[in-house]
Amino acid sequence: MAGIAALAAAYVLSQFYRTSLAVLTPALTAELGATKAQLSAASGVWFVVFALMQFAVGVWLDRYGPKRTASLMLALCAGGGSVLLALAVAPWMVIAAMALIGMGCAPILMASVFIFAKTFSPARLAVLTSWLMAVGMMGNVLGTSPLAAAAEAFGWRNVMLGIGAATLLVAAAIRAFVRDPAVEHMSVGSAGLKGYLELLRLRALWPIFPLVALCTAAAAGIRGLWAGPFLADVYGAEALLIGNVTLFMAFAMVAGAFVYGPLDTIFGTRKWIAFGGAVMSVVGLVWLATFPQAGITPTTVAMVVVGLAGGSYGLLIAHGRAFFPAHLTGRGVTLLNFFSIGGTGVTQLLAGAVVTAATVPGEPAAAYQVLFASYAIAMTSAALVYLLSRDARPERASVRLAER
Repeated sequence: MAGIAALAAAYVLSQFYRTSLAVLTPALTAELGATKAQLSAASGVWFVVFALMQFAVGVWLDRYGPKRTASLMLALCAGGGSVLLALAVAPWMVIAAMALIGMGCAPILMASVFIFAKTFSPARLAVLTSWLMAVGMMGNVLGTSPLAAAAEAFGWRNVMLGIGAATLLVAAAIRAFVRDPAVEHMSVGSAGLKGYLELLRLRALWPIFPLVALCTAAAAGIRGLWAGPFLADVYGAEALLIGNVTLFMAFAMVAGAFVYGPLDTIFGTRKWIAFGGAVMSVVGLVWLATFPQAGITPTTVAMVVVGLAGGSYGLLIAHGRAFFPAHLTGRGVTLLNFFSIGGTGVTQLLAGAVVTAATVPGEPAAAYQVLFASYAIAMTSAALVYLLSRDARPERASVRLAER
């Protein structure tokens, strides 16, 4: 339990890092002259580097276990990146720091999922993963009003140095308390990166990949980056108001992860719960695109809906996990995570270009209407492909339904 607690603390830090730029936007713009495109690149590069690292992380989890993989990468890369961010004097340093931090955070959630998948029954994977994510998403909360208040009181550079120190302490706790599960026998054909080719030959996974890639993209993009510029440009919001609005959205993302967790065993399906969440997300995004100037309260409610609906990732991990073999557990979960984080990263990078291209002088809401509509179209497309997937019912739910 101490090991899981240490990994949960690391995931809190991971969530904090990936979303902190939304609140730091005014300071980074004022002190470093960072543009919206540069901040979008800084946010997006975190996700892209994180995603690309999943291939190495998957091999290392299967070969070396979660203890060494997670502790070393968190300390060296995330800790070092936090210090670099605190010392940044130019926008490129912010981008480089976020790339390092993304590399360091890459193994954290997957180390936990690896332990769950190896230690507990498949029927419990969705709820364990979802609830760990819910706990970790408290980092989202810390990255809103608390970060804004701390930055105002102590300076954002000092806050990031403190977070870097906390990162090193958590990495030491992972090294001390995490226990590696037993290593599975690995065939020659599945060794190294070849295991990913074996997984990609499993056609049952293909319809799942697009929704995995986009299920959290809108929530993470809006909460982590675009809420700040949107509220500042359209409503003239300052850091404290931005922090309060994103705080509500962050709590919604935490609640969403908790709620999704047990639903597969309650209803005996994973596919239709995840699809329903996608539809809910599209509804919130369409509303934001249609009524971007409706007022702070209804806008906050719509963002809360998007955040709540975006918590299906743990459920989708369990859905995909049902189709890959035990000896490829590490590579399987990291392949799914590659699509998730990669999808979010790519959408972040594209979002910057979309907002820049759609900007209309004198009409601050116009660019964000296009942004929210783009998220809605992408999510709708992924959900339609997901309809082709084969359901994977939890063991216990299947038993209960059979008894009926």
